[in-house]
Amino acid sequence: MARPRKRRRVEVRRVPRSDGHLPEYDRSAVPEGLATRRQLREMGLSPGGHDPVAVLRCKLCATRPQWSCGHPTRGFLFRVDLARPKRTPTLAQEWALDRAMAARSTCPRCRRRYHFCLPLRTQGVCDPCDKGYEPSPDTYTHSPVPVDHRLAA
Repeated sequence: MARPRKRRRVEVRRVPRSDGHLPEYDRSAVPEGLATRRQLREMGLSPGGHDPVAVLRCKLCATRPQWSCGHPTRGFLFRVDLARPKRTPTLAQEWALDRAMAARSTCPRCRRRYHFCLPLRTQGVCDPCDKGYEPSPDTYTHSPVPVDHRLAA
């Protein structure tokens, strides 16, 4: 039986909003030209190595305007005009990623490469090998001969 996980309580420091280092904005009041990392990623950009210029307050702190947001759920805002285009991986980087994913999704006993990561740390093999049944053909990659690499991207 698995042990219950201990909930780690994060200590939140209360700092008056005027003493905060970066300007803070509520979710509905972010000015034009600022975006979170996720929004930059959707635009095909990355922060470009510069530091955040503002803090996006969490929902809880929106009800407390006098306090600075120190919760772990806050977001950081970056300037869109300083953002750079995302780098595209080289072929060698794609090969390295594909080999790593192949190691996580290939059963060492039956040598089938599945479309998902296997529980190799706990079971050591895929579920069909562990429990003794035949897997459905749509869950793994059919390969008549062993292939050195098969790029996913």
